[in-house]
Amino acid sequence: MVAKVGLDGHDRGAKIIATALRNAGMEVIYTGLRQTAEMVVNAALQEDVDAIGVSILSGAHMTVFPKIITLMKEKQMDDVLLTGGGIIPADDMAALNAMGVGHLFPPGTATADIAYYISNWVEKNRSF
Repeated sequence: MVAKVGLDGHDRGAKIIATALRNAGMEVIYTGLRQTAEMVVNAALQEDVDAIGVSILSGAHMTVFPKIITLMKEKQMDDVLLTGGGIIPADDMAALNAMGVGHLFPPGTATADIAYYISNWVEKNRSF
């Protein structure tokens, strides 16, 4: 699942990632703009997704990711990857990783690298 949370209205990158992941053979759900953390987690739970990728350019990453990871833990979504990308300073990436967020990708990351990371993580961590 590719998600845009909050008031961030820039979704070109999210659409590019969604298309690249589809081209890599993944089934992708794009939530559209202006979703709440609750909406994203509930949709992920209903759709039984392997991963949630949050695209964020608004600077709200230190609010959005902790809220989503907290909701995921409350709903026992321990085998679902939370990853994402956008404009996130390296120090904030490290802090989010320490909270349980997976690898975060800055602008310019090759889409093949993102697809590889997600598929590798899912293969190692999802229970089927």
